[in-house]
Amino acid sequence: MKMYGNWRSAASFRVRAALNLKGIPYEEVFLDIDAGEHTQPDFLAINPQGAVPALFVDDGPPLTQSLAILDYLEETHPEVPLLPADPRPRARARSLAQLIACDTHPLYTPRVRKQLMKAYDLSKERAMEFLHFAFTNGLKTLETRLASEPGSGRFMQGDAVSHADLCLVSLWAGTGIFGVDTSPYPTVKRIAEACLALDAVARAHPLKQPGAPAA
Repeated sequence: MKMYGNWRSAASFRVRAALNLKGIPYEEVFLDIDAGEHTQPDFLAINPQGAVPALFVDDGPPLTQSLAILDYLEETHPEVPLLPADPRPRARARSLAQLIACDTHPLYTPRVRKQLMKAYDLSKERAMEFLHFAFTNGLKTLETRLASEPGSGRFMQGDAVSHADLCLVSLWAGTGIFGVDTSPYPTVKRIAEACLALDAVARAHPLKQPGAPAA
């Protein structure tokens, strides 16, 4: 498999971790988003949205959107399951994953921040305030659910890693990169650290990818 990604991309992190956990060999081509490589015609021919990840699995068009890719990998490589077998906990895992990937992550992507700064003449400081709001809103909801719902275990859904956890670690990595205060979220912290203790997930961390800053 061949994946187009970026070191800083939370969505690429999720897919990279899933590929590692399932033991699927892949090659990753890292785009320099700061240099605008994702907006160039060559990449727009691959993904017209200009977003990563884009995963080639055969001779057809690439798969895009991280949750769709995770579902594809689950259906085609079920021998290392990343979703519960039973429908109810499976739905809860997907709900938690979507809370992050659909409701929280989109608010702090570079294209959203840049558009807010341009359209509303926001300073970098005001844009960072909005970014911290997005993180905090998502983390508060996650902490409440994970600390109170009976499905929580060592990981977000029971004691096995799921798509929800891959989304969580992608969010958690962002809190460190953007200096978000995580002290009010001990349950989130516990589960994120349990995930990052897994070698397959740790190797996928943004700061361990080509192009990432040294510290």
